[in-house]
Amino acid sequence: MPGKEFDSQDDVARHVNRLEASGSGDIVQARDVHGGVHFHQTAPSFAVTPSQLPGDVRGFVNRHADLETLGRVIAENHEDPLAPAVTVITGTAGVGKTSLALHWAHSVRAHFPDGQLYVNLRGYDPGQPAIPEQVLDRFLRDLGVPATSIPVHLEDRASLYRSLLATRRMLVILDNAATASQVRPLLPGAATCLVVVTSRSRLSGLVARDGAFRLSLDILPEEDAVALLSTLIARYRKLDQRHELVELARLCARLPLALRIAAERAASRPMMRLVELIADLRDESALWDALTAEGDDDADAVRTVFAWSYRALPEPAARLFRLLGLHPGSEFGLPAAAAIAGISALQARQQLDVLVGAHLLEQPAPGRYEFHDLLRAYAVDQVRHLESPETRAESSQRVLGWYLHTADAAQTRIAPFDRYKLREPVPTDVAPLAFDSYDTAMRWYQIERANLVAATQAAAEANLHKSAWQLAAVLGAIFMHQNAFDDWLTTSSIGVDSAERDGDRSGQANALESLGRAYFQSRRLEEAETNHLAALAIRRSIGDRFGEAVSLNTLGLLGLRRRQLDDARSFFEQAGEIFSSLGERRWEALMRSNLAEALCEIQQPQAAIDILVEVLSVFRDLADRASEGNALYHLSWAQRELGDIANARDSIDQALRIAEDEDNQVWRAHWLVELGNVQRAAGQPEAALVAYQQAASIQRRLGDRSREAFALDGAGQAYQQMGRFEEAADFYRTAASTHQHLDDRWNLAQTLHRLADALDHIGSAEEAQTLRGRALDLLASFTDPRAAALRQRLS
Repeated sequence: MPGKEFDSQDDVARHVNRLEASGSGDIVQARDVHGGVHFHQTAPSFAVTPSQLPGDVRGFVNRHADLETLGRVIAENHEDPLAPAVTVITGTAGVGKTSLALHWAHSVRAHFPDGQLYVNLRGYDPGQPAIPEQVLDRFLRDLGVPATSIPVHLEDRASLYRSLLATRRMLVILDNAATASQVRPLLPGAATCLVVVTSRSRLSGLVARDGAFRLSLDILPEEDAVALLSTLIARYRKLDQRHELVELARLCARLPLALRIAAERAASRPMMRLVELIADLRDESALWDALTAEGDDDADAVRTVFAWSYRALPEPAARLFRLLGLHPGSEFGLPAAAAIAGISALQARQQLDVLVGAHLLEQPAPGRYEFHDLLRAYAVDQVRHLESPETRAESSQRVLGWYLHTADAAQTRIAPFDRYKLREPVPTDVAPLAFDSYDTAMRWYQIERANLVAATQAAAEANLHKSAWQLAAVLGAIFMHQNAFDDWLTTSSIGVDSAERDGDRSGQANALESLGRAYFQSRRLEEAETNHLAALAIRRSIGDRFGEAVSLNTLGLLGLRRRQLDDARSFFEQAGEIFSSLGERRWEALMRSNLAEALCEIQQPQAAIDILVEVLSVFRDLADRASEGNALYHLSWAQRELGDIANARDSIDQALRIAEDEDNQVWRAHWLVELGNVQRAAGQPEAALVAYQQAASIQRRLGDRSREAFALDGAGQAYQQMGRFEEAADFYRTAASTHQHLDDRWNLAQTLHRLADALDHIGSAEEAQTLRGRALDLLASFTDPRAAALRQRLS
């Protein structure tokens, strides 16, 4: 029965899973082969040791009892030595939870030599809070996991994250959490790790279910509040009286955030008597009390200090502060700030320095700025009250336009052949960035990734639907090369809706195609087909012949993935006719290269060779090195199928030279498997093992488990060719485990067939017969000649 082969209770599944590692597909150790080819078993490893703690807090004072309490978390033996230590620091907004957590984390970081992870979960930010899927994606990348190896689903990401931290001593800071459900997937599973969570909520679920220790942080005692003020202003003011500091602390509700802002204002006016500043703040407090009703006393005190400090700003800085409330994310760079205000970078830098000096903004890194969530909420409130709807719309359009056109510049470097060609003009007073290389563009994308998604969401929410769907289209070209599935699916879904609302049918089709590609690459093939068919229908209805051909070509690739080869060939041929009529040389060549792959699969190698020789000249004319190398890879395959081993070797050698010239390990690892296949066909299994070993090693680092399994299967065939059947069986089992995990029925059937042959030679005929039966079940849905021939051999 279809699907039965993947039942974990099935006898055959037990056979296949015997050598499957926990989530990492370990490579089986094999004995030396004429000079030491080793396939080592390896566990996941860090590419880097993350050190993500933000800087310690300047002027941190007191909290001695709280620090001693936290120190006991490390010193004490926990009742459950297998569970990670989790500490939750709770308290009202502005009470200093993050400051305490970071100050303590810096003091104990030596206990955690494998690194520290930090994330602001934005649980109380006016924008969108961070979701566990996004955080795990970032953590896994920061821990050295390649993008292609990050699972799609939350549970799988959490499992991989726990596996990576299982034997590590790691400190994890989860700042500004809103709920236990936001935190729980981010908890490691090992007692060697320590997690510190800060939250305004008590997070009782973490305490009751996960055994977390809770530290409730209160406002500072009067003595400590006065000490903090004295520490911050002592260098600038010498004559302040203690009773004045006590009154200033009272007006700040003895909350560290408000105290620091008040201290900064006092320090910046050393010649103004403190009593005058206090009177000014008292007047502000009375005004605030008149404007609010029955609010939280602490929160009102904090907002009063915000207003007091904000009203003292020069008007250009005050305007920038409130306009920054329109930025889609809480953290941003200098160019985005300049765009939102419509000013020069120099002006923006000067005004941002004023805001940082007043403690109304923080500067976590050179050129980067961020709001405390309370201050961001205050900025949002000010911009809504003090700026007209027209001004707010213009500012939003400028900053969204800056992100759109800078992302467009980035995609031209990151994905020059797959880029969406943006035709929208650059808004007035906006200076998008330009990039001189792939690396600079990629660095910008990685820094701004969260803001790019937030900008797409903000554009849709502001009914700026043209900006929303165009930003989604531009980002899709980047996401497809990064396997950034969460961001890709989110923005593409917004793009589909916004293009429809904008009345742009072509944009809607583009968004549907991008969404279909995201589903395709994340192996959600049914959803991929639905979206590609919808895009095709729109393009046909509006007479978009080029778009129609692109959709047909994509449906052909879907047919290849499903091994519906007749359908694939039909789609490619239809697309080819359209591309040819439009004079689209590169697209026609790409489609014909895809058609050649389908012809190889249906055992028509000479027809494939005829096509590939023609398209190679096109790719060479266009300097499309990736497509040239891929065509050479397919050409080698077709030549090998015909028994032309010498030319096959020449073709794959040319492909590998391209990979070496371009320093592209993805291409090299993929094409090395074909080199091994050619060497086996030439009767050189020992040499083939070297190629397979190199391919498997690179694919392991890249995280492409499917292609790693192809290399391991090839190694099994090489060992079998050498008459070393036990080693062959080991490699086949490991490859089969991966194919099974990925629901790759065709390749699983082929590997089970080879495994059964190896088992025959080592006296395991009963198991071999069982595996042949399972392979036959897997092949039931395939009707192509190669599948028919394999069924005949199995029968």
